[in-house]
Amino acid sequence: MSVSMKDLDPAFRGSGQKDGLEIWRIENFKPVPIPASSYGKFFMGDSYIILKTTALKNGSLRHDIHYWIGKDTSQDEAGTAAILTVELDAALGGRAVQYREVQGNETEKFLSYFRPCIMPRPGGVSSGFKHVDVNDQDHETRLYVCHGKHVVHVKEVPFARSSLNHDDIFILDTKSKIFQFNGSNSSIQERAKALEVVQYIKDTFHEGKCEIASVEDGRMMADAEAGEFWGFFGGFAPLPRRAPAEGNEKHEETAIKLLCFDQGKLEPVNYESLAHELLQTNKCYFLDCGAELYVWMGRTTSLQERKGASEAAEKLLSDSNRTKTHIIKVIEGFETVMFKSKFKEWPQTPDLKLSSEDGRGKVAALLKRQGLNVKGLMKAAPAKEEPQSYIDCTGNLQVWRVNDKDKALLSSSDQSKFYTGDCYIFQYTYAGDDKEECLIGTWFGKKSVEEDRVTAVSLASKMVESAKFQAVQARLYEGKEPVQFFVIFQSLQVFKGGLSSGYKKFIAENGIDDDSYSEEGLALFRIQGSGPENMQAIQVASSLNSSYCYILHDGNTVFTWAGNLTTALDQELMERQLDVIKPNTQSRSQKEGSETDQIWSLLGGKSEYSSQKMVRELESDPHLFSCVLSKGNLKVKEIHHFTQDDLMTEDVFILDCHTSIFVWVGQQVDVKVRLQALDIGEKFVVLDFLMENLARETPIFTVTEGSEPPFFTRFFTWDSAKSLMHGNSYQRKLAIVKGGGAPALDKPRRRTPVYSGRSTTQDKSQRSRSMSFSPERVRVRGRSPAFTALAANFESSSNRNLSTPPVVKKLYPKSLTPDSSNTSSKSSAIAALAGSSDRPTQTPTPESIKDGSESEKPKQVEDAKDAGAMNNRVESLTINEDAKENEPEDDEGLPIYPYERLKTTAADPVTEIDVTRRETYLSSAEFKEKFGMTKEAFSKLPKWKQNRLKIDLQLF
Repeated sequence: MSVSMKDLDPAFRGSGQKDGLEIWRIENFKPVPIPASSYGKFFMGDSYIILKTTALKNGSLRHDIHYWIGKDTSQDEAGTAAILTVELDAALGGRAVQYREVQGNETEKFLSYFRPCIMPRPGGVSSGFKHVDVNDQDHETRLYVCHGKHVVHVKEVPFARSSLNHDDIFILDTKSKIFQFNGSNSSIQERAKALEVVQYIKDTFHEGKCEIASVEDGRMMADAEAGEFWGFFGGFAPLPRRAPAEGNEKHEETAIKLLCFDQGKLEPVNYESLAHELLQTNKCYFLDCGAELYVWMGRTTSLQERKGASEAAEKLLSDSNRTKTHIIKVIEGFETVMFKSKFKEWPQTPDLKLSSEDGRGKVAALLKRQGLNVKGLMKAAPAKEEPQSYIDCTGNLQVWRVNDKDKALLSSSDQSKFYTGDCYIFQYTYAGDDKEECLIGTWFGKKSVEEDRVTAVSLASKMVESAKFQAVQARLYEGKEPVQFFVIFQSLQVFKGGLSSGYKKFIAENGIDDDSYSEEGLALFRIQGSGPENMQAIQVASSLNSSYCYILHDGNTVFTWAGNLTTALDQELMERQLDVIKPNTQSRSQKEGSETDQIWSLLGGKSEYSSQKMVRELESDPHLFSCVLSKGNLKVKEIHHFTQDDLMTEDVFILDCHTSIFVWVGQQVDVKVRLQALDIGEKFVVLDFLMENLARETPIFTVTEGSEPPFFTRFFTWDSAKSLMHGNSYQRKLAIVKGGGAPALDKPRRRTPVYSGRSTTQDKSQRSRSMSFSPERVRVRGRSPAFTALAANFESSSNRNLSTPPVVKKLYPKSLTPDSSNTSSKSSAIAALAGSSDRPTQTPTPESIKDGSESEKPKQVEDAKDAGAMNNRVESLTINEDAKENEPEDDEGLPIYPYERLKTTAADPVTEIDVTRRETYLSSAEFKEKFGMTKEAFSKLPKWKQNRLKIDLQLF
């Protein structure tokens, strides 16, 4: 598409250069930019153009253009907005997706820019209407209807009883109080989202000063708030059972039609199968799907042809009175996933992106000659940096090999030695913010058998289930491991062959030679990694690569080989891996280009080899999907511009960042669905909703609400207090809205882990060694990584690196935790918890999920002894607490209420109290009975401990 400066409106020059929104209003058929302070304020008599620019991780900019048409906008103004979006796209290089948005029927993508909602106001420029400022008027009682689980469509309806129904949620905005009426057939998620609108109305139209009330459909006049609500409608009367309110109807299923727009005319295209080959690059096409009308514009079509197609699309919908249909315009090479999914198959077109970049550069050159800054129009180089693991590497690791439908625990010296024919289960526990975090995963070798894989998943799932789903579960394949896996193991060796009976049986039945690794045999290892805390030795075939270092041994004959493109760090990692693979053995160093004949003889002769370093897939921009598994079929829906509040406790969500898949499961999801979380993730990988060629081996993590690890929460602005609240999504949101703000636990931020190994004290043998490359050099033996990991548990806590999270040993093993129903024991436990912050930090011993092995019994006996000693300390602390009971307490002058009325689940709850400080309304005697300590002692606890106790007692 050729572009001339006269074809571009001056208002669009220099737009789309940075991440964010830009909005223009159509005034006298010209785009006029509006100030950022007016974003989200739309007037019914106007039309607007909205540009959303998104900076992607690969350094490029993605553009989405929307043109919004108010219900009182003139037809000419709406047509102008449609044509101007084509000009704006041309100014951006011809790669943006364009959406038509009609008031009351906006796309979820558009509404996600203006959370929680948009509420168009009367008035307009072109129509001659006056813009009405609601805050300048006396308050008028209004009634709104709300739809949507993820984003909310809000529409004002007549203030009358006839507007109400059982299927929707209504908001009654009066001068002194805002009521939310929940239809009996509305969902919990919809009710929760509607409360965000209630908060918006309170803040926008009442300056944050009004009461909020919730009314349940069917609640009679006996309820005070319900009685007050129905009083505005002349008293209570049953609502008729009828269809939902207008504007919530669904489009009927229609056959997909393909139309060709050529030389100003629309002609139907006949086809047996909707194939990509039907689309010609020099023409425009309409794909009519009923609810959506796609306008596809070929790459070589002119700007005038694209404007003509845009006008024809508007006319087509106007003539057929299809006011609810969305128009979506896409450019060849930059089609949306939903458009491509309509076709039988869609080829990969990487070359088109390059040509579009060329076109974008031409537009930038035109604008630069006008003296404008065009930096944002050009694709920026992606940042090159090592991926972070977002996990503390100072935790405790246990590894099992799967064998004969069971698992066998590996010793600490063998737990980092994997075989490609075997399957493994690992459990990693590490310090979190205020509790121990746990990751349970399975690792499948490339040549492992299906029987062992099924056994591994079954055993790991049972471990997660026994942990009450509070552990994160991971399913990993060899060659596709995430950085978290490598940081946990730090030094990993992967050998050929396998040791499990399943693998031995498979190769015997298929007549395959057993090539399992032998210390006395011939083996070649490729060394890779980013540092001592992330390094691997992978046994490979005889081929070398100039970008890597290698270890070659034939029995006790050992060579090291360094490619010409390797760094000093690569060679250091090779030396460290040599300490593990062939300790205390003399080796000879070889540099690329100066090898001895002996090494070529061992490799089977000299041959050509690659110099290209393998590049791991880069993490892409994350996408969040809501998921429903019905009769074995997975249905997904993307949540645009997601936040933590989109994670509803009743639902399952998938976070796709291409290199990993996270399945998030809410606390109130049925247990049967929880057990299918891994299956949901695997179905999503097969479905490949984003058409990004997801590999079957893509890592999958299952995460339960309340146990989210840092490498998941990093994708959000995370508030852990929200996931610790009781109740369903609606009850939680109602508590926040009525309480005046989100409760936040006063917990320390997660410290950024320092990935320097489990042992943070380095002796001389652990530090980087100076290396000479004499072929006959005898290596100095250092401490092996396995020994380092084991020794970390015995090093003094005073030597601990203070930049890593502190690790505090649990007061009680899980099997010895006092019965929560026993008041005296509970009091002792709480008192001990209060005193635990005064004790020195200890390094924990590995705590595994109970599997009944005899080897764990001695540890349980030791833990029992520790618990006995701890109980003596706890008893002493409890006596001290009792002694303080008679001391005078601060009197805040607050009224006293019984515990049963202060609980969050109370049948007859107390009103007009500070819901974030329910415990302060207990009498001193009842407070001590429930908490096991005085109010004074409780006030001295850290905030997060206070909140934890309040949660257990249903006071938070």
